[in-house]
Amino acid sequence: MKKLIALLLVLLTWTGAARASEGGIAWDKFPQQKLTELGALQNGAKLFVNYCQNCHAAAFMQYSRLTDLGLTEEQIKSNLMFPTDRIGDTMKVALDPKSAKAWFGGLPPDLTVIARSRSVQGQGSGADYLYTYLRSYYRDDTKATGWNNLAFPGVGMPHVLWELQGQRAAKFTEVKDALDPSKSVHQFAGYEQITPGKLSALDYDNAVGDLVAYLQWMGEPSQVKRTHIGVGVLIFLAFFTFIAWRLNASYWKDVK
Repeated sequence: MKKLIALLLVLLTWTGAARASEGGIAWDKFPQQKLTELGALQNGAKLFVNYCQNCHAAAFMQYSRLTDLGLTEEQIKSNLMFPTDRIGDTMKVALDPKSAKAWFGGLPPDLTVIARSRSVQGQGSGADYLYTYLRSYYRDDTKATGWNNLAFPGVGMPHVLWELQGQRAAKFTEVKDALDPSKSVHQFAGYEQITPGKLSALDYDNAVGDLVAYLQWMGEPSQVKRTHIGVGVLIFLAFFTFIAWRLNASYWKDVK
């Protein structure tokens, strides 16, 4: 219970900070089909372990649950676990809370259900937000981390995927404020690539899609299976509703 309460508090803090930063760019649509692609989910799990789990835990997800993604226990142990972890352990992180507070100003949030918690009506789903957020970083020397984000202006988290995407600068232009012509506002005018990444722009977007698909799956591992079962149940009910209707008509046809 204490762990659950702590997770909820962290998520509320994270969401509150994110909503306080509203005014960023519109969210892009997450490629939803990746939720049904085992290869994408497996790659997303690898990216999560390699780039996210150094700071962010998924304390309500057991490593053993990754077998649902088509991975064997041996593959999980060899590629996705620390040597000291056991297959039944949850995806915790060794980051010391005091060090985290000193480095980042607070404990990085648990990501088990982050994709489910970040949806905003009228903006999109939590997956849409994460997909946009992880593709909107740019260099900003005025920030302590050296990074800023168009989807979350003033973000405290550095760009952990920068080696894959490369370093970019954001270009802004001065335009007249529509509400007050005497004032000017910054308007985003695109990115300028400073250094190349290990991946092309298209491959990077695809990798982020895989990572977000895993985060979405992790928040509800039975989501895809539940959807398939639901479709089957609806077809079953429709078929037997038709049979019941015809039986009813046949039973009462001689009754006047």
